[in-house]
Amino acid sequence: MKRIAFFCLAIILAVQYFPAMSQEEDTNHTSGWNHNLVISSYIFSDDFFIIPVYQINKGWIHLEARYYYEDENTYSAWFGYNFSGGKNFEYNITPMVGGIVGNTDGIAPGLELDFLFYGFEFYSESEYIFDFDGKEEYFYYNWTDFTYSPLDWLWFGVSIQRTKLYDTDLEIQRGLLLGGGYRWFGLSGYLYNIGWDEPYGIIILTVSIPE
Repeated sequence: MKRIAFFCLAIILAVQYFPAMSQEEDTNHTSGWNHNLVISSYIFSDDFFIIPVYQINKGWIHLEARYYYEDENTYSAWFGYNFSGGKNFEYNITPMVGGIVGNTDGIAPGLELDFLFYGFEFYSESEYIFDFDGKEEYFYYNWTDFTYSPLDWLWFGVSIQRTKLYDTDLEIQRGLLLGGGYRWFGLSGYLYNIGWDEPYGIIILTVSIPE
């Protein structure tokens, strides 16, 4: 835990002293620090756990800290580069690299994608873990949502994910989602594996604070 905390602090302190980008370099980015906290509550018939994720964005800089995301009692810290823009078709593409410590120790390249087009949104986050315990422990993780927003505060859609946090008979989990938001807050509910395996739910609270 101390190693991850030190790593996160070092990144934050370093980017505070990066030279400011010119207006031409920062055309598609905001100039302030944007904070995003995501708390995911996984609900099973015989288990329950919470995954917190904290993200910071400033211009092209993307920082992220996670707990319990890649594995139980495991921490990860990430540094990424934001590519964003568009008007009718908006996009945000963030390649990243992360360090992982805990039950799983390793490094991982990652990618976050977010595309919006007239109420439709495609969001995906993926990573490939190079586990220090050996190649047999390497793992590809993915979470993907495809949603439609008939109103600014309401969205619904479908979701898939691949994870090693828990075991089911399915390699890829499949689900439905419904969510809503107000100002800085968003709340989404997911229901996975109905008709394929024992169903389980996820409730995700998002708090987004722009500067």
